[in-house]
Parts: sequence; structure tokens; C-alpha cells
Amino acid sequence: MTVLLATNRRDVTTDFIALELERRAVVFHRLNTEDMLEYRVLLPNGDPSCMRLVNRTRELELSEVTGAYYRRPLPPEIPHNTPSTAAYMQAEWSAILRSVWNALAGRWLNCPFAILRAEDKPRQLAVARAEGLQVPRTLITNDAEHAKNFLADGAIVAKPLRHALIEDGGAGKVVFTSRVEQDNGLTGIESAPVILQSEVPKRADVRVIVVDDQVFATMIESQAHEETSVDWRKGVRTDLEHRAFTLPHEVEKACVAVTRSLDLRYSAIDLVEDPDGTFWFLEANPNGQWAWIEQRTGARIAEAIVSGLVR
Repeated sequence: MTVLLATNRRDVTTDFIALELERRAVVFHRLNTEDMLEYRVLLPNGDPSCMRLVNRTRELELSEVTGAYYRRPLPPEIPHNTPSTAAYMQAEWSAILRSVWNALAGRWLNCPFAILRAEDKPRQLAVARAEGLQVPRTLITNDAEHAKNFLADGAIVAKPLRHALIEDGGAGKVVFTSRVEQDNGLTGIESAPVILQSEVPKRADVRVIVVDDQVFATMIESQAHEETSVDWRKGVRTDLEHRAFTLPHEVEKACVAVTRSLDLRYSAIDLVEDPDGTFWFLEANPNGQWAWIEQRTGARIAEAIVSGLVR
């Protein structure tokens, strides 16, 4: 039995999984995909199920992999070359990695292709409604007139449809969920579609980690500080109180159902609790971070993930 961890060199979250696998004496192979050029690839008869990846110290046979965890793979690093040759090499190595992902079908905690499909936020909202979760009034558009009409019906927030990071050479700029102001909050909306939602009054934010049938809910006291009241990630406050708690049974059950309906075994779901104690669905990250939750609350998430991988 071998567990494959597909990620990158700097992924600290995978370190938690590696330590738990070592504690259980489970054989694993950490595949840092930016280092693919260090491997020799062998596919006898062109059969991906028989693929072997060999580097200076280890050999990985895909036929021996019984569980796989897709975390944060990065594109292979290509040595200095002409742009056209580098693009060719990048494409060839990416094709090999897709063959690896396909060859391990049925052995992933979350299949990479299921992750890609589950990142569709409109699909997430539809699934959450179907599974009985409350979802804020929503409009996805780049039409200024429709957006103004939507804003006229009450306070709203705006957030990205896909990418929350604008890379600009050096340090990137994070696009946080923001409150839309009446006068100029919709300026430039024609440039790209955006998610607009009614602003739910918050008692707190909730991060829910689902691993198969296990649910780890964390209350994040976002309303203790003005800068974190709309988006708790803003301001990068390290003093935000995090506490483990138990969701109402029907909400917990719905979070598991949303995860399964998205063809996932793991998800990081963001909810909001309003002052009346109602929980509202915001989104489900199919590959969301969880290590800081384990550090802050003691939730045994790494154990749950490893149990899923070795099952």
C-alpha cells in the first residue's frame, strides 16, 4: 500500500498529512510537481496504469498506489530555454501529470477533475439550495443596470466569481468580499462578471471542514473587529477567536450532502450565522485550507483525511 501526495515543496498543509502517515507507518510518496524534470517516466506499452516515476532516491509505481491526495500541485519548473521550447516542455510534462491523475481514478480523496468541476460557484449555490441550506439572494452579472436594480432592494456585497488574487509582477493583490456602496460601488462592473449577494447580518463566520461523514465546524468571531466584519480574512488578524462547536444536525447533514453532490469526499464550506441563529451558505472550497483550523482548535482533521486515504 502506497499513498500519493500530489502537491508542491512549500505546501505546509501536506506536512501535516505526511507526519500522520509516518505516525501510522504508512508508505507514501510526496510528488512535488514543480520537480517533475527530476523524474524518469516509464509507461510500458503506453499503459498509464503501469506507469513508473523514478528519481534519484525513489521509485513510484502507480499500480501500488491505494490512496491519493491532490493538494496544491504546481506547473513543472522548466530550465532556462527559448519561450517556444519551454512552452512545449511544459505542455508535455502537464500531459504526463494528467495521465497520472486519470490513472488513479477511484483512489483520490478528491479527484482533480471533480475539484475543477466543483469550483464552479454557481453550481455550488444551486447544490446548496437543493440540499436545503439557506443561500443569500444572488445575482451574477456584468450588467450595470441589473446590478443597480439588485442594489436597490437592499445592502449587498460583491465577490469574485473565480480568482481572488490579482498578480501584478511582485506581491499580488487579494480581492476580498466587499460591501457595495450606493454611489460608486458598481463602477467598472462591465469589465468582468461578479457575484452580488444580499449582505447577511452576521453573528459570526463559520468554516466547516467535511471529510467523508465527519464534520469539523469552527466558529470565527469575525464581528469583533471592523476590518473583518465583511470578510474575516481581511486585515490578516491573528487574534480572531476560533472555537470548535457542533452545528445543528440538519445543517451538518446538509454540508455532507453538498460535498457528496459535488462529487467530493472533502470540502471546506463557508457559512454565516445571522443574529437569529440561521446558517447561510456562502461557498464550498473543494481544496480549501484546513491546517490552521487544526492548529487553532485541535480538530483532528489530518487524522480524518489519512483515515480516508488508507481506507
